[in-house]
Amino acid sequence: MKKLILAFLVVACAFAISMGTSAQDAPKTHTMTGCLRAGTAPGSYYLSDLEKGPKQVGIVSSDANLAPHVGHKIDITGTAVPEADAMAANKDVPKSPHYMKLTAIKMVSTTCP
Repeated sequence: MKKLILAFLVVACAFAISMGTSAQDAPKTHTMTGCLRAGTAPGSYYLSDLEKGPKQVGIVSSDANLAPHVGHKIDITGTAVPEADAMAANKDVPKSPHYMKLTAIKMVSTTCP
């Protein structure tokens, strides 16, 4: 009986540790604020003039329609994407030090600095 309880505890601990590790490996959602700019390729966009962080963010994909917000100061929310994955997912994404897949945007101002 003691061996059965001990075996159960070992399996439960192993499961708990594996769940904690996979949750930590998941991409974290974050928000950045800056000016939305159109890239050189049709339908490509990037964020410039960021309040903090990198100088520019290449937008790999977006659930929101970005075209009406070009030239606006916006908040972008999403997950970071490694450069190799960004280029594989969207060959037209503007070259940037940081890349994101967007899940939401919020207009802050109709003008940019």
